[in-house]
Amino acid sequence: MEEKKVISTHKLILEDRQGGTITGVRDVNSFDEKEILLFTQAGKLVIKGEQLHVKRLNLEKGEVDLEGKIDSLTYLSKSTDKKDESLLKRMFR
Repeated sequence: MEEKKVISTHKLILEDRQGGTITGVRDVNSFDEKEILLFTQAGKLVIKGEQLHVKRLNLEKGEVDLEGKIDSLTYLSKSTDKKDESLLKRMFR
C-alpha cells in the first residue's frame, strides 16, 4: 500500500525577520546561507538573507523552520523558472 503525503495549506510565519515557519512546502530546491528556494502550495518561494539555515525540514508534513536574517520573500510566477531568467535580472533584484 502506498503512503500518502499530507501537505498542509501554505502558511508563512516570520518572527522579527530572524526566522520563522513555513507550511505547505512540497520540496526544497536549493539552499545556502544567502538564499533558499522552496516549492510550496502557492508556487516557488525565494527567501534571501544572511546566515540562513534550515533548522527543521519535514516534507511529509510540508513544514520548514528557518533561522537567519531574512531580507526578502519573493514568490515566482508559475511560468518563471529561475534558471531561465537573465543574468542582469537576477543581479538587480
